[in-house]
Amino acid sequence: MKFGPIAVEESEGGILAHSIRREGLVLKKGARVRAEDAAALARAGVERIVVARLEPGDVEENEAALRVARRIAGQGVRVEAPFTGRSNLFAEWAGVLDLDVERIQRINGVHEDLTLATLPNHRSVVEGEMIGTVKIIPFALSGETFTRAADASVKAIEVRPFVRKRIAVVSTLLPGLKPSVVDKTLRVLAQRLAPAGAAIVAEVRVEHETAALAAKIVEVARDCDIVLVFGASAITDRRDVIPAAVEAAGGVIERFGMPVDPGNLLLLARTGAGQPLLGAPGCARSPKENGFDWVLQRLLAGMSVSDADIRAMGVGGLLMEIVSRPQPRADAQTDVESLAERLAADE
Repeated sequence: MKFGPIAVEESEGGILAHSIRREGLVLKKGARVRAEDAAALARAGVERIVVARLEPGDVEENEAALRVARRIAGQGVRVEAPFTGRSNLFAEWAGVLDLDVERIQRINGVHEDLTLATLPNHRSVVEGEMIGTVKIIPFALSGETFTRAADASVKAIEVRPFVRKRIAVVSTLLPGLKPSVVDKTLRVLAQRLAPAGAAIVAEVRVEHETAALAAKIVEVARDCDIVLVFGASAITDRRDVIPAAVEAAGGVIERFGMPVDPGNLLLLARTGAGQPLLGAPGCARSPKENGFDWVLQRLLAGMSVSDADIRAMGVGGLLMEIVSRPQPRADAQTDVESLAERLAADE
């Protein structure tokens, strides 16, 4: 593609690089210069304008954006008609965004003329939500750049649809835990499950004791897809009541603890029958986003969650402070600032 200033009388067929406004004359950026446009510009006293002129093999910006976007789109992704070199991608259904991150990096590494931006990987999305955008920076891609982009772009973005899951909930009880707390937890959970169409098919309450809890896990696991355990007391060790009960019920602990805050004390396990089991952190009683959501949403979309997956959540895993508890990170920052002030005063 050629780009630069050119005499108005030679500009026919060029693409305007900038909008032009003269009395009684308006030509918009990106418009093709017609013979009558060039004549009108000359009458208005314009001698030179900046245009882009496509060369053999170049792919015009809208065509390039649309074709690349269609290559990028996997299942559950709808591609919008292009405009000004941009083609947006939308979720066709509610689910979890599943990105081929390595492939997206390769797409953005093809050439600076082509860009792809997306929502964060594994984010929960709703039907019709914009999840990505392809933007061609100049007015066209060279044939070589377009070919490389098309080769790199195969199904880099998918939306894993939510699958209607049957959820079993076990709440453990200790003296001092009000029934209203458990009731509120169930209401909040129902709100979390609603976008995925999942339903609570079993809800039981049992004392916070290993043998009793193990028996309930075996009981509810007979007729559900996912087991959620809300403890009356937070899990503090792999040998604590909830993990011990999972193992006593024939299950396996896959991960305790996650690098997401709130959500650090999440337990990821499997029942003896093979269903995913989550030991919920205390923050899961709140409707605010936390690490529990990140894992639960993937399970609701039928995606597996491994120890490595949870480890990878650390980047971006600092979500917010919890007002109801001491704030060690904020306090630590204050301490550092106070120390710096004292040192400055001593100098």
